[in-house]
Amino acid sequence: MRCRAILVSLAVLALWAADACTSPPGAGRADSEVQPPSEILAFKVLYRENCAGCHGEDGKSGAAIALANPVFLAMADDKVIRRTAANGVPGTPMPAFAQSAGGMLTDPQIDSLVQGIRSWANPEALGGVVPPPYVAQTPGDPQRGVEVYRTYCSSCHGTDGRGGSKASSIVDGSYLALVSEQHLRTIVIAGLPQWGAPDWRGNLPGHPMSEGEIADVVAWLHSQRPQFPGQPYPLSADRGEGEHR
Repeated sequence: MRCRAILVSLAVLALWAADACTSPPGAGRADSEVQPPSEILAFKVLYRENCAGCHGEDGKSGAAIALANPVFLAMADDKVIRRTAANGVPGTPMPAFAQSAGGMLTDPQIDSLVQGIRSWANPEALGGVVPPPYVAQTPGDPQRGVEVYRTYCSSCHGTDGRGGSKASSIVDGSYLALVSEQHLRTIVIAGLPQWGAPDWRGNLPGHPMSEGEIADVVAWLHSQRPQFPGQPYPLSADRGEGEHR
């Protein structure tokens, strides 16, 4: 029995050696080759490695805009999503991902991201309602925006925008310095469902915001940006000169 076991072991070893000899010394097996990063086109992989950190693993639970939000996907077409993914948004934390703009992703990889994000669209979720356009049709008026804010936003964000019982400040200088005017418009229209913030229809039940009201409140928010972002405290006459250094 012992001799038989030895013979079987030698036969297995011989087969393994024969298989190993079919490849040149130092060469890996064909099924063990690593795919170059530039050839990865799987949406789930690309999204997880490049987008999930800010937009959430499923496009819903991140700190940034919820890409799987049906309102956002009804507003932003393929061109908008591709342009943002490829070129980023200057002056904000959104970087450029396309190689043509200094990023790491090829054009086919950008296309894969666009197609994957669009696959989350659910037109039925809006019940046939068409949201306001992604880009403002006319400039807003910050003076009118004050009253629009009081009507639609103050119940959550406080009378002056510095936070209320239901939501935080939306005029914080550090926040406004990091977001674009288009980002503010998108948030006003699409809301932040992951944080309980309603879309343009839900701030005042039964009274959705008009295109003009959206433009006006965005203009008012934009006007609240500090002249010098990052200033730790407001410069005021009652502070000593040495405190400003």
